[in-house]
This record gives sequence, C-alpha cells and structure tokens, in this order.
Amino acid sequence: MDPYDSDSSGLEDAGDYTETTVLLGYASTEPTDDTISHLGGWPTWLDENNPPPGDLANCKVCNNPMLLLLQLNGDLPEHFPDDERRLYVFGCPRKVCNRKPGSIRALRGIRKFKSSQSSKQKPSSEETTPNPEIQQQPTPTKPKPDLGSALFGAPPSSSGSSLTANANPFSTSSSPSSQNNPFAPLPPASTLAAKPPQTPVNKLSESFASKVRVSSPPPEPAVSGPVLPWPPQSAFPPPYVEYHLDAEYETLSRPSTPTIPTNTTVENIEEEDASKAGAADTKDTFESSLDKSFLRFSTRLGYNPEQVLRYEFRGTPLLYSSNDAVAAIFPNHQQSQGGHVAASGGGASRNRVPRCTKCGSERVFELQLVPHTITVLEDGREGIGLGKNDAGMEWGTIILGVCAADCGPAEGQAGWREEWIGVQWEEMK
Repeated sequence: MDPYDSDSSGLEDAGDYTETTVLLGYASTEPTDDTISHLGGWPTWLDENNPPPGDLANCKVCNNPMLLLLQLNGDLPEHFPDDERRLYVFGCPRKVCNRKPGSIRALRGIRKFKSSQSSKQKPSSEETTPNPEIQQQPTPTKPKPDLGSALFGAPPSSSGSSLTANANPFSTSSSPSSQNNPFAPLPPASTLAAKPPQTPVNKLSESFASKVRVSSPPPEPAVSGPVLPWPPQSAFPPPYVEYHLDAEYETLSRPSTPTIPTNTTVENIEEEDASKAGAADTKDTFESSLDKSFLRFSTRLGYNPEQVLRYEFRGTPLLYSSNDAVAAIFPNHQQSQGGHVAASGGGASRNRVPRCTKCGSERVFELQLVPHTITVLEDGREGIGLGKNDAGMEWGTIILGVCAADCGPAEGQAGWREEWIGVQWEEMK
C-alpha cells in the first residue's frame, strides 16, 4: 500500500515529504499568539455576560457538569466573513457515564455582525444617473490570497497553489469587532495565522448527494420557561490542566528506498525452520483480522504522533474504526486513488451526519480529537479528580460536525448551538 493512502485531502508533493490540507493542533505549555484556543482549563465566552444556557453544561447521562476538553477559535473569514465563532467540546469524567451517548457534548458559540454588503447605502438618483463625460474605470481584480500563509503564517505549498479549501481556526477573531490579528507571520518553526483574507470566497453548498440524503429534522421548538444559568465553577469537577495550542499543516515523510551494495550477492535460501514459516503465517492472519480503518488511523497519526486534533472544515474525518455507528455515517471516508485522495470537501456531501436541528441545514465535518489528547489532559490528573468515581477517557477519536450554514441568533447577539458529536470508543480488551 502506498504510504500516503489515507482519508485526508489535497496532497502536495514536496519531494521528501507530502503536505496535506489537514491542519494539526499541538498542545504547548508555552504561550502562543492564540489567546482563545486551548485544551482543558475553563471556557471563555463570546460575551461573558451572556454564557450558554446551564443545561448545555451537563452530561446527558448523569446530569452533572462536564469538564472542558477543547476550546477553539472557529473564525472562518473566507466562509463566514461576518461571523465570530468558537467551538467547545466537553466530556464527563464520571465512570458511570463512560461509553454512553451524551457523555461528550459540543457547542458552537456564534455572533453575527451586519454584513458589509447590506451596510452599503443605496445610491441616490444623482449617483445612478450616468454621466457621459465620466469614463467608467475597470475594477482591478485582487489576486487570490494564499490562505495557508495569510491565515497562519504557514509556508506556502511547494506547488505554488495555496491550500485554500479550509481555513485555520487557530487564530484570533477576524470578525468586525476584533482587534488587529496578532498572528503576524512567525519564524518557520511556528505556523499560525496572520491577516485574514479581505474578500469572502465561495459560499457553502447546501445539498447532500441524493443517494445518501437524510430527512431534515424539524426545527427545535422555542424553549418556554426560565433558562437555567451556567453553573458556577464550584459546581464543576476540578478542570484539566490548560494547555495552549499551536498548529501547522500535516506533513507525511516519504520513506527512503533501501539500496543494495553492488558487491552484495543475493541467494535464495530455503526455509528450514518450519516454526518460522508458522510464525509468518500467524502474523499475516493477525494483520488481516485487524480493522483496516484502525491500521490506517494508527499509521497516519504515526507520522505526527504529538498531534492532539485534526482540523479540516468540510473535510473528511480519519476514522478510528469501521465497525461502529459513527463509521456508518461516513461511508465514503476513504477516497484514495493511486496514493492520492479525493479533493477537499469531497466527503462533506456524502456523509450522513444528522442535519442541524435549528435550521435544517446539512452538517459538515470540522475537526476531530485524537488519542494523544488523552495523554496530555490526564497527565498529572491523579489525585485531583473524582476519586473512585473518576474514570480515564476511553475514546479513540471524537468527531465534530457543525451546521454548514453557521446559523445563529439575531444580528449582534451572542448565541449558542449544540452540534453533533460522533465518538468512536477504544476497543474493549
């Protein structure tokens, strides 16, 4: 099998390594320019005076407050130039809730600002009357930005074409209310966002492939009665230690081809030890019995073992298993051909993620957490958790699907949406 045969999109050949359009997140104990995104710790809100409703803080199994696993700056200026976004993933640490639906939940914080298009005033009659003495000047065409370097300070791809399909959320807010982006280009060792693009790019598609279309659920009814406040910190278990996040595009090193010295003689040697042959047969049988998705997952993560999350808006997740309900939602998760894979976003219209319960739009993949997150968050947690009721995390990957239309509250207000979470758990031994 080609070593680059995998689920991610947009491979760029650079000789000794291959760069993909997947953005990898890495935990860091050192502060980064991103002051919003982090693992663990306490969440911060778009409007600290308007936190989410309190019921969104609770595990659906035990109804107790959960711990923050991830907070991510989700601004996507080329898709939603007038939206400020944050993504949150929470998990219940209690043993009784482990492996049960609702023990891991995700929120999308959203604040919409007035569109720059709608803010333009209608021209007066004098302005609309053509003046023959004034020659119309052609509008210059702006060059298409290289989003890889413009958004993150990441080095441009070797082929000269930017990895523009998906934007890096690891940047400070690019909404109209934000300050200047502090992610000016950093030295090559650190690759985070610089200035956001000044012109919006393509609009999102709103349709599924007909053969995998699922019925749109009805919009949720308006909630009546008082809204429960977000619980105070004293109501939560002790949080995980907070880690900063750094990011860079995924690179896959190309394995070297072994060379045989010219003075070496190769002879055919018959296998004399039958036990060796038996051991080889056992190895082949063992490997054939393993889940191919798990082998692909392990191999792909092995190229960059310190990664804690994978980000590719409208991309395709890297599945931990092909034998559970989550895998059935992504039937075309592997789209590889000759070592290369389907273009970015190819899997978005073929998934079966439940549609947004607020507006009925399709949901698309945005990010996933991978097992090294567990290692990072649980390091040193012994003795500060819930004692005998505390359980270690046992998931293989957490996949987040979000509303493709980025639906939200009225203009200028901060609001909240619960998004779809797909959890693939570790195999039981």
